[in-house]
Amino acid sequence: MPHINHKIFLLSFVLCVASPFLCLSQSKTINSGWQYSQDKTTWETVNIPHTWNKDDAFDDVRGYRRGMGYYKKQIFVSSEDEDQIFYLKFNAVNQEATVFINGKKAINHKGGYTAFNVEITSLLNFGAYNLIEVEVDNSHSDNIPPLDADFTFYGGIYRDVELIKVRKQHFSLKDFASDGFYVTYYNVSNDKAGVKVDMLIDNFESKTDAHLYLEIFDAEGNRVREEHQGLTLKSNKTEAVKVTFPEIKNPNLWSPEHPYLYKLQLTLSDKHGTILDQKKANLGFRWVTVDTKKGFFLNGKPIKLIGVNRHQDFKDYGNAVPIELQKQDIHLIKNMGANVIRFAHYPHARELYKLCDELGILVWTEIPVINLVTDSESYFETSLNMQKEHIKQYYNFPSVVMFGYMNEIFIRLVFNRNLTDEEKAELKKTSLKLATQLEDLTRTLAPNHITVMACHNAEVYNETGIADIPMLLGWNLYFGWYSKQIEDLGKFLDEQHKRFPNRSLLLSEYGPGADVRIFTKTPKKFDFSANYQAKLHQSYYKQIIDRPFVTGMTAWNFADFGSEFRGDAIPHVNQKGLVQYDRTPKDIYYWYKSVLEDDEPVVHIATDYLKGLTLFQNETFPVQIYSNESEVSVSLNENNLGAYKVENGSVTIDMPFKNGNNKIKVSTQAISEEKSIEVNRIEKLDFENFKRLGINIGSHFNFYDEQQNITFVPDQAYKKGWFGYKNGSAYGMTKDKNQGLPHNIKNTNAEPLFQTLLEGCTEYQLDVPEGNYKVTLYFVEPQIKQTENIYNLSEETSESTKTQRIFDVYINDTLIEKQLNLAKAYPEKYGVTLQATIQTKKGLTLKLNAVEGLPVISGILIEKLD
Repeated sequence: MPHINHKIFLLSFVLCVASPFLCLSQSKTINSGWQYSQDKTTWETVNIPHTWNKDDAFDDVRGYRRGMGYYKKQIFVSSEDEDQIFYLKFNAVNQEATVFINGKKAINHKGGYTAFNVEITSLLNFGAYNLIEVEVDNSHSDNIPPLDADFTFYGGIYRDVELIKVRKQHFSLKDFASDGFYVTYYNVSNDKAGVKVDMLIDNFESKTDAHLYLEIFDAEGNRVREEHQGLTLKSNKTEAVKVTFPEIKNPNLWSPEHPYLYKLQLTLSDKHGTILDQKKANLGFRWVTVDTKKGFFLNGKPIKLIGVNRHQDFKDYGNAVPIELQKQDIHLIKNMGANVIRFAHYPHARELYKLCDELGILVWTEIPVINLVTDSESYFETSLNMQKEHIKQYYNFPSVVMFGYMNEIFIRLVFNRNLTDEEKAELKKTSLKLATQLEDLTRTLAPNHITVMACHNAEVYNETGIADIPMLLGWNLYFGWYSKQIEDLGKFLDEQHKRFPNRSLLLSEYGPGADVRIFTKTPKKFDFSANYQAKLHQSYYKQIIDRPFVTGMTAWNFADFGSEFRGDAIPHVNQKGLVQYDRTPKDIYYWYKSVLEDDEPVVHIATDYLKGLTLFQNETFPVQIYSNESEVSVSLNENNLGAYKVENGSVTIDMPFKNGNNKIKVSTQAISEEKSIEVNRIEKLDFENFKRLGINIGSHFNFYDEQQNITFVPDQAYKKGWFGYKNGSAYGMTKDKNQGLPHNIKNTNAEPLFQTLLEGCTEYQLDVPEGNYKVTLYFVEPQIKQTENIYNLSEETSESTKTQRIFDVYINDTLIEKQLNLAKAYPEKYGVTLQATIQTKKGLTLKLNAVEGLPVISGILIEKLD
């Protein structure tokens, strides 16, 4: 191709930069002032991002609205722009969108997590207002993944909408909404690095000459490479152009510790030097490999991948989250010390990938082919199209090292008892076929990247051979939560490595649910305590670090996230996050920082959520201290408790707290931290120094009730002079399940109080002194048939509603409620309270006299009135 005179070009370039809107493409967001309707009758004004499920996915009504939503907006297009080409870009619409311009259909797009462009020039009226209408449907469709998953499928236009105006010659906007160019690295090493750029250039008019000018700048802004290429663009065609730069000697390599970025700038000009279009991208020189015995390698050096999965939704926003809030997530993840993010289970906002480039976080990104595959041409076509969009839109980010395409694809097969053997065989065949096609597509479109999928703990992945398809296999493993024990993680990984030594493995998901309102001295599986969360994560980390063949681990999840059907301690929310739904860190976040942070000293006293801690007599309470220092010195209320060695980032100290305010101080040679904690120490049940006592009946853990500002203490068998049950057993509690009722309890936000209960308790004794007391009793009917929850990953039997449960409630022989029948009075799980004022000479005795079935009770709150 002929070259133009370099000096003439530079002069034209400078002139064009001075007046950029005369020569460059222009993109503007058009997020404000849309009209939205559920029925095309009643309209409201909304701004994008928007979802119609931010509230109804969290209410007490089962399910959330999945159906149609309608958007419309008027835009004015000047007659002066008749020689320009116009596109609309929708960065994400969940999950099917049909776009109309001035009443004419412009495009239908399937898939809720990737962007799409539509060229609308011929549909516009210039010098006038133009009507944009978008029909959005988040209904279940057998032909659009995800079919089923453990997160809420919020409907709406929830990422930016852009109006793009370009000259008739420009970098293509038609190639699956990509940047119109693709950067590939070659011969990358410590000594040299090369760059190839494949470009697509659209010409919307007759044959014309043009010119390409490509530049590479280092991080300081110095131009280190440039290439020119003259072009002859054919009439109304897309031209494919390739440019290879000479290798850069001694490049600065990109890594989490040193995220050095070069800049690529592509300029398309006409034969006179006027700029027609311009694009920019980060360049990061790095190479990655996986070794089946030694794990993950970046730039030829081993690196253990430690990080998180991330869902995109946020408390009170659903998935229509302002981008600046989302960016804070990435900063929090980097601050924790993580070096990898799995953007689960779909592509996230592109701005976040750019931030990962800049901060130095490796990225696994994937499409939402989850749980189940439909054997249809349409499903396959949509899935493959999703992966094309995914790869082409996210290809140029240096942080992206892994492209994925499936997650737990056989989980429905394993847990659906209604499938016949023939149906299971067909489903295996279909899933294997799609996986093979997606793997081939990914390897073709994304060279120099690692392909990956994630499996759940089931042998079917080995039996079918699907586990051998990707370059890296992720295992989602919840030992010590849904099944078996914490220490079984290492046993499983060792067994898999022995059986399949040529596979590279990654622990792609793990973690227990944790509610910061729940804390205990005796953490148990499935109790949702912050203490059990710490126990499991700390053990898992040690087990992974001790196994060099495991490439790394990504915790499930960075943040709590919406999952409408869940009945966890906070209903409709999956609580496995290291931070809460509003991104307030849980204590475990700081533990990760203590083991991952190398540059600065870390100390954290894990008492932030010990609210209303009540201790009896000489009882102590264990407090964890997190640090990346080898030793910490600890004092309590100015009394030196000694020096303690820190192992695996943590040390646990039994604190002899006094009544009232307590001050903990932890010091190292480099840093110190102080925390204060209020403790209610009860020497005897005399109500002298306290007025209220709440008991979480049937439970081994403390629960802080925010609304009543009191912590309900764990239950116990009756002790003379104190309190406790005379008989009965904790409902639904086993060695593997310590939540009681995994359900939403209506009419309350205090689920952990109601979800645990005693069944068959006919007498409960409290040895309180003489006085007047307000007594509140808490009840729920446990035997309401539950809905299926495959994500408990364990065998469950539906509860029966055949047995009646009727009982009389007495306190000190005073009848409080006659023939209480919770199932009849409240047909769904409903938090019920009974309240009475009792005057007693000596003690309170609660009696639940059975009329039919076994009585139940969840809690008791006693307040002394005089």
